[in-house]
Amino acid sequence: MGQPGLVAVDWGTTSLRGALLDGTGRVLEEKSAPLGILNVPDSDFAGVFSAQFAEWRTSGRLCLMSGMIGSRQGWREAPYAPCPAGLADVAQRLRWIEPGRVAIVPGLSIEQDGVPDVMRGEEVQIFGALRLTGLSDGQFVLPGTHSKWVTVRGGKVVGFRTFMTGEVYGLLTQHSILARTTEAGAPLDEGKFLEGVGRARHGSGLLHEAFGARALALFERLPPPQSASYLSGLLIGDELRAQALGGDVVLIGAPALTMRYALALRHAGVATRTLGTEATWAGLMALHAAMGGPT
Repeated sequence: MGQPGLVAVDWGTTSLRGALLDGTGRVLEEKSAPLGILNVPDSDFAGVFSAQFAEWRTSGRLCLMSGMIGSRQGWREAPYAPCPAGLADVAQRLRWIEPGRVAIVPGLSIEQDGVPDVMRGEEVQIFGALRLTGLSDGQFVLPGTHSKWVTVRGGKVVGFRTFMTGEVYGLLTQHSILARTTEAGAPLDEGKFLEGVGRARHGSGLLHEAFGARALALFERLPPPQSASYLSGLLIGDELRAQALGGDVVLIGAPALTMRYALALRHAGVATRTLGTEATWAGLMALHAAMGGPT
């Protein structure tokens, strides 16, 4: 564990990504494959791991893996760390595959109003964002299939809420009546997107406003290419309606999604900064440092 460098792995549901980091956290090499946990032949996680990363695992390098690889469907379940949780709390709950050599990072859990909420992988991105920005407090948003709104205080995740925004968008545009009048792959129309954001934040509720997209199409006031942007705005706007927006927000994720959230938040008067995949590698390096490795 004292050897320089780290093999950092982000193993999700549909994809597998890895990075070889030097002792300072600089990325030396990256690779990816469509070998998410649901695509691993015969659930041979050990075989896939060896095939993908054996050449990097020289000189006793530690490997840390985050994401759905630690779920019940993954290689080995890594039980959630309860919030509030910081790097030290997560480091204490690593699930070791090879003691001292290969470990899975646990996700986080929280219970609010009698209902639990969970994350896997996003916690590493948040710790990476703290490392990259120098922040110890703030609000972080991770857009995606299941978007996360996360509050950090004193370097610890103290609260978060999950929204099924991306999944609901897919359901509405592919399997609902809106699929007939929505061109889901159309380029973003910023005007219609922001119109949807505003309608959601100040309208009569998502279920009603979503049907409004259908009615607008029937009266030829919302063409299919624009309908996708309007519906996306409705869903993201509904997320914003549920938040107590205050200071700046840090967005973490793919550019196509973080751009939409930045537009919506700017429309609401909130400044943002954006990070991408680098947050994952920075987070795993921060965890390595918390374990006593190089910083």
